[in-house]
Amino acid sequence: KETDSLIICDAENERVVRWSRRSGKTQGEVLIDNIDCCGLAMDDQRYLYVSDTGKQEVRRYQSGEQIVALAAGGNGKGVGFNQLNEPRYLFVDRDHSVHVSDWNNHRVMKWVEDAKEGIVVAGGQDAGTALTQLFVPQGLFVDA
Repeated sequence: KETDSLIICDAENERVVRWSRRSGKTQGEVLIDNIDCCGLAMDDQRYLYVSDTGKQEVRRYQSGEQIVALAAGGNGKGVGFNQLNEPRYLFVDRDHSVHVSDWNNHRVMKWVEDAKEGIVVAGGQDAGTALTQLFVPQGLFVDA
């Protein structure tokens, strides 16, 4: 259900918090702790996706519960198609595929729902300025 709230990646405090926009409260509530978070996205079924740069993975959380599923990465830091190296920003499309800016691999990866590895959809040819390259990609949006 919609909560009319802000969900914030509070990186230096290693947590994800929710602040109500309605209640006039001056404090948030912790949704997820012990996470080196950077990016957040939510799909049409209200699953929350969170990138964890410490664990080199993206996890999917069921709203309001601690049910967790691995959405991308999770095999340590690396360049393999089943690995990430500083996953930062996220976009989840209508098919529930997760697009991840894989910061230190200079690429954007797409992970189809329940996939064991992703595919490179942009960059991935070392850091650089050529149109075939990216250099620490940050935000992303899928215009579909």
